[in-house]
Amino acid sequence: MKKYICFTIIILFFGSCHLHRKAESSETSGIKADTITFSDQARNRKIPVALYNPGSGNHEIVIFSHGYGQNKGGDYLAYSYLTNFLASKGYFVASIQHELPTDELIPSTGVPQIVRRPFWEWGADNILFVINQLKKNYPNLNFNKITLIGHSNGADMTALFPQKYPNVVHKIITLDNRRMVFPRDNNLKIYTLRSSDQPADDGVIPTGPDIKKSGITIIKLSDVKHDDMDDHANAEQRKEIQEYVLRFLND
Repeated sequence: MKKYICFTIIILFFGSCHLHRKAESSETSGIKADTITFSDQARNRKIPVALYNPGSGNHEIVIFSHGYGQNKGGDYLAYSYLTNFLASKGYFVASIQHELPTDELIPSTGVPQIVRRPFWEWGADNILFVINQLKKNYPNLNFNKITLIGHSNGADMTALFPQKYPNVVHKIITLDNRRMVFPRDNNLKIYTLRSSDQPADDGVIPTGPDIKKSGITIIKLSDVKHDDMDDHANAEQRKEIQEYVLRFLND
């Protein structure tokens, strides 16, 4: 009986050590976000940002803009499958919280390109402010290689940014922008992943011979819906989006 008890204790001891090591391994397998709130005094605006830092070095930069969250907050952390993944591949990622609880809600009626334009404008201003803050705080980053990535409303901000602030970024990747027309800039690399269920407004996505002329890389995802592009995505959807985005970044 004593031998049985001793043997059981030994099994439990080694079992707990194994579980503990597994937990440590899973916690340290990714790069965790450091959250910070910048203050744009000129606009009297707070800008929460999640920073995914792969470590010291001349890293290329990714600025991520989330989809519309009706001002509930926390949306800048809702794409961790992608932001964390890109940081693990050596990119310095800054994910911006564009909406604040005190903001007006985006209008649900009217012509989107008109009534939503001011919201995209302030999103573009947020992006520029964050880039300038990174230049102050992380001067060793590669500011010649800035890529903007955005989903839905954040993708509309992403498409607008180089039109409002040219020659700041060298590449944009949109996840289903539906309203804002892409810039026509041959010096800017443009890529877009399209959902299977929500088409863009007329004129947003070039068609026919205009596709080649625009230089935009357009990929239709047959098994990914518009609302599946954040952390709601399943494992297969996450992998597909990750692989395409990484391919675009390496192009």
